[in-house]
Amino acid sequence: MIRLQKFLADCGICSRRKAEEFILQKKVKVNGKIISELGTKIDPKKDIVLFENKIIKINNNEKIYIMLNKPEGYVTTAKDQFNRKTVLDLINIKERVVPVGRLDYETSGLLILTNDGDLTYKLTHPKHNIKKIYIAKIVGMPTKQQLDSFKKGLIIDNNYKTKPSSIKILNIENNNAIVEIIISEGKNRQIRKMCEAIGHNVLELKRIAIENVKLNNLKKGNFRYLT
Repeated sequence: MIRLQKFLADCGICSRRKAEEFILQKKVKVNGKIISELGTKIDPKKDIVLFENKIIKINNNEKIYIMLNKPEGYVTTAKDQFNRKTVLDLINIKERVVPVGRLDYETSGLLILTNDGDLTYKLTHPKHNIKKIYIAKIVGMPTKQQLDSFKKGLIIDNNYKTKPSSIKILNIENNNAIVEIIISEGKNRQIRKMCEAIGHNVLELKRIAIENVKLNNLKKGNFRYLT
């Protein structure tokens, strides 16, 4: 017996957290009955699970891991309600994969896609403290005090305090700072909101690494397989 949200992730439908949203939205049925309670357990060998009225099964095929250099102007979802281009438009493979976490529409850089639900969970759940490294161009020059505030945590999103993070100036370009920012969580548009909190809005943002997986010289819009 396994939890329904883990089963959805193991089938390559989405991450566990996204699966919980789908369950609450009543998009999942088990043996013909709509399931809307989290924590429901199923027997994959006996129970029939439908997502959006289509039968789904655990993906027993080889696990796939892809690193994409996401360009700006793409959304990190399988489908978009506004018909914008998605990152899956850049991945021309027959197997079903899903993005691990998100990069917002205006942000470029390293994005992992996979059909491995367990890996997706480990990389996205806050308790695992996965380190993500970004390069940002921000307006103006932050003071030492403003830079130090990243280490203490910043207040964003209705009094949410971010985990301690780091920021350092790498260069100066037309009186704007090029900085490296390292965080270990992934709130929506977090880097942008943190920079806004110290009064230095983001002009450009790119993720260059997730732990020891580095973007290096992979060209924008291209992808490659990972082991």
